[in-house]
Amino acid sequence: MESSRNVTVIPARPRRTREVSDKQKLRVAAYCRVSTDSDEQATSYKVQIEHYTSYIQANPEWKLAGVYADDGITGTNTKMREQFNKMIQDCMDGKIDMIITKSISRFARITLDCLKYIRKLKERDIPVFFEKENINSMEAKGEVMLTIMASLAQQESQSLSQNVKLGIQYRYQQGEVQVNHNRFIGYTKDENNQLVIVPEEAEIIKRIYREYLEGASLNKIAKGLEADGILTGAGKKKWHTSSLCKMLTNEKYMGDALLQKTYTVDFLSKRRVKNDGVVPQYYVENNHEAIIPKHLFMLVQEELKKRRVGRVSKNGKRRNYSSNHSLAQMVLCDNCGEIFRRVHWNNRGKRSIVWRCVSRLENTGVFCDARTVREDVLKESVLQGINKLFSNQDDFIKVLIENISLIISSSLPNEIITVEKKLVELQHSLITLANSKEDYNEVVDDIYRLREKRQTLQIQIAEQDNDRNRMEEIIKLLETESPELDLYDEKLVRRLVDKVTIQAEKMEIAFKSGINVEVNM
Repeated sequence: MESSRNVTVIPARPRRTREVSDKQKLRVAAYCRVSTDSDEQATSYKVQIEHYTSYIQANPEWKLAGVYADDGITGTNTKMREQFNKMIQDCMDGKIDMIITKSISRFARITLDCLKYIRKLKERDIPVFFEKENINSMEAKGEVMLTIMASLAQQESQSLSQNVKLGIQYRYQQGEVQVNHNRFIGYTKDENNQLVIVPEEAEIIKRIYREYLEGASLNKIAKGLEADGILTGAGKKKWHTSSLCKMLTNEKYMGDALLQKTYTVDFLSKRRVKNDGVVPQYYVENNHEAIIPKHLFMLVQEELKKRRVGRVSKNGKRRNYSSNHSLAQMVLCDNCGEIFRRVHWNNRGKRSIVWRCVSRLENTGVFCDARTVREDVLKESVLQGINKLFSNQDDFIKVLIENISLIISSSLPNEIITVEKKLVELQHSLITLANSKEDYNEVVDDIYRLREKRQTLQIQIAEQDNDRNRMEEIIKLLETESPELDLYDEKLVRRLVDKVTIQAEKMEIAFKSGINVEVNM
């Protein structure tokens, strides 16, 4: 007799939460991140920490292994995420059994980075659970889904980066200046986010510009600031010549602003490089109150250029600038055209300081029998030349007035007006020629050429204004009194003398005002 098949259903029992000891509990860590420092994101950051702390502690089978949180850090580069790297290291050290995070984009926006760390953790049997996507990295479909979702997160990051760039570009086009003023000595920002002068810091900037125009080297200026206990913009005691050079070339100190001096190469590396015309730049004139007048700023640019080039002698050799002495590179040989150099001379046990032609000091291939001049004789002769100039008061004033008239009648101001009008026209042409590559490139080349010409004209005008001011000061001095110098004055020599030419029996002193005086030696 056949027996019938019976199927007995064994009902499922209600799941009861098992009690486990602390040693058996799963050590779960949470990772959260926000990518900006705004108040809204800061609130999100705090909420995430509170959420994961309570979420993990609510599960009796879990034990909180820590909440790792990076605040205001980008997700496209894991190198800068300190807490993320600490969490991964703790996993490698066996301190974490599982990681929970909000989403893939919070964990890593770069596909390769995401998969790299997921596989690294997988080797240690450490799963990562992504709440938003509901993906567990230890599941069979986990890596496939992660690859797809991480790629989407990377594209989202790229799109976001592009939108940010466009927003910044638009603000640049509107002339909106954004400056990090935290280490920008001389300025701070007001409640409207505008640059305003910090008076005590502005005096430091003025001092640096003034001393440089008076002939001091960058190294000498740096040592002077350190000796006076003046701190850098970063609050450091040590001043670097590179920082001083940047300050002397920063157009913001004359009230203007050049935007987009650097640009980001790509959104992955976040590496910024100097903008050499790869992307557009925007120059905003008269954006804020100036610390340094424009004509003085232009004089400094010309002085920087002169010091880089140095003085080129007749034989084509370039001599580097020196600020160790007021007459350095200013004393020339009438015989061979080389400069005279200051040397310490030991002649039969007698020590003295003399000035000798470089052709006699170096093997230049040029024979020169120019005389050697003792420094005290050189200084005394220059002093005589200055006094001789001042003694012929009426003739001197007459020449100065003629030179001032030439400056006033200069065509340079009209030339720069013409150049600026042409630049405005070319700016309008850029928009209409955007689709015509050939014509567009021609306009761009013209803009760069005219900008260089305008800067050259600005420097020439600044030099003329400086000469005019100097001559007017001298006229005023001569009209009120007839000065006679008793002692050699380093600063006065730097201000008045352009060059000194050593001849056989005399020297010729050429003054910056255009007057030459001969003195017997």
